[in-house]
Amino acid sequence: MAEAFPPQAYPQLLVGLGAPDDAAVYQLNNEQAIIATADFFPPVVDEAYDFGAIAAANALSDVYAMGGEPLFALNLAALPEDFPPEIAAEIFRGGAEKVREAGAVIVGGHTVTDKEPKYGLSVTGMVHPHKLITKGGARPGDQLILTKPLGLGVMTTANKRGQIQPEHLQAATEVMKRLNRAASRAAQAAQAHALTDITGYSLLGHAHEMAHLSNAQFELEYAALPWLPGARQYAEAWIFPGGAGRNAEFYGRWVRWGRALTDWEKQLLFDPQTSGGLLMAVAPEAVEVALNELSAAGELGWVIGAVSAGGGELLIR
Repeated sequence: MAEAFPPQAYPQLLVGLGAPDDAAVYQLNNEQAIIATADFFPPVVDEAYDFGAIAAANALSDVYAMGGEPLFALNLAALPEDFPPEIAAEIFRGGAEKVREAGAVIVGGHTVTDKEPKYGLSVTGMVHPHKLITKGGARPGDQLILTKPLGLGVMTTANKRGQIQPEHLQAATEVMKRLNRAASRAAQAAQAHALTDITGYSLLGHAHEMAHLSNAQFELEYAALPWLPGARQYAEAWIFPGGAGRNAEFYGRWVRWGRALTDWEKQLLFDPQTSGGLLMAVAPEAVEVALNELSAAGELGWVIGAVSAGGGELLIR
């Protein structure tokens, strides 16, 4: 990529060719920059409407993780040739209503045939160039705030295996459908130094990305981490998606265990999330601002650790 598109030749591309981030950002003028992202995946729940809403919330999240607001989206779908049209309509309805809730609009899309159904969005958003929040930028002394509970990977895997309790599935579904809009606005109000969303690479994977790009160490308090009801129960039964093992194998090299944890407790920290929350690094004096903004919007936030000097390491205390 760097050979075909050298970053110095595209100075208006603020994010995209250099350090990896949640979405690409292209500056239009002194007041406006556009955000571009795309994401889609197979069903994680059985209800077609919920799947559409979750996939849309997940795709929209990358815009919120840059501190922006979505403008419009394109449907991306892959459906089997014999896929029931009424189920496809429900998937699209779930996505459309979530996009409308975000204040954006669906303006078209593209559908192909595939053996397994998949759905998501290509999203275009907007941000002021000076208000852009990237993964890098966390500073020693910053506090780390997480805005959704963890455990979504083990929950959806338990559902696929028919081993989940209905009330646990409902709680996980509601979390995955929730937009990260209020969380993004809380990060902006607190003038967050760094921001990302917690998705497929797990809490520790995305935390490492932030720490690495910030040239810092993240110290995470295990006891402060919020879990969905049932998450620890399914993890103890070793109901993990395949991505958890891949995350542990790759990101485990940057993790230091400062407290005794069982194997399943460690593996749970590598659990890939679908439409997870935002992780923000804010100055200590701004923590109350962020939490108050979240509370005013009916959302929750948890202080789960702090930033210290380092080079991408994670310390679990």
